[in-house]
Amino acid sequence: MADDVTRISLDGELTIYRAADLKVSVLEALRKTRVLEVDLSGVTELDTAGLQVLMLAKQTATAEQRELRVLQHSPAVVEIIEMLDLVAFFGDAVLIHA
Repeated sequence: MADDVTRISLDGELTIYRAADLKVSVLEALRKTRVLEVDLSGVTELDTAGLQVLMLAKQTATAEQRELRVLQHSPAVVEIIEMLDLVAFFGDAVLIHA
């Protein structure tokens, strides 16, 4: 296991139609590194299935003593996370408005 930081980018629609594939790829990437950064700047749509993948990754990281950082939130991501009051769950300073 590497001690470095790995970054992946997710883009397009993070919806029920892609959730199964995204779950596999995100968890695979997480297990190969100590810190996984997930760039969400290219996400155009996020539904509850996509959100569940991100939440599972966050919980898995915590359980396995790894770190998941969700970065560069697109407007679609910010909208859903704020609407569902999940800012504290993800702990991302980017989401907290000044």
